[in-house]
Amino acid sequence: MTDSEKLDILLDKFSDMESRFTNMESRFANMETDISSIKLILENEIRVNIQRVAEGHLDLSRNLQDAMRPSNEVEMLAIKVRMLESEIRDIKRKIS
Repeated sequence: MTDSEKLDILLDKFSDMESRFTNMESRFANMETDISSIKLILENEIRVNIQRVAEGHLDLSRNLQDAMRPSNEVEMLAIKVRMLESEIRDIKRKIS
C-alpha cells in the first residue's frame, strides 16, 4: 500500500469522523431543545396541576373533618351518658 493510498484512507476516515461529529452536535442541540421544553412543561403545567390537586385534597380533607365533627361529638356525648348512667346506678345502689 502506498503512502498516497494510506493518506486517502485516512482522509476518508477523517471525513467520516467529521460527519459523525456533526451528526452528534445536531443530536445534542435537539436534546437541549427537548430538555428546555420539558423543563418549561414541568414549571408551567405539571407543578401548577400538582398544586391544584394538593389544594383540592386539602379542601376535601377539611370537608371530611367538618363532616366527621358531629359524629365525634355524638360519640363523646354517648360516652358521657354511659358514665352518668353508671354513676346513677352507683348512687341508686348506695341509697337503697
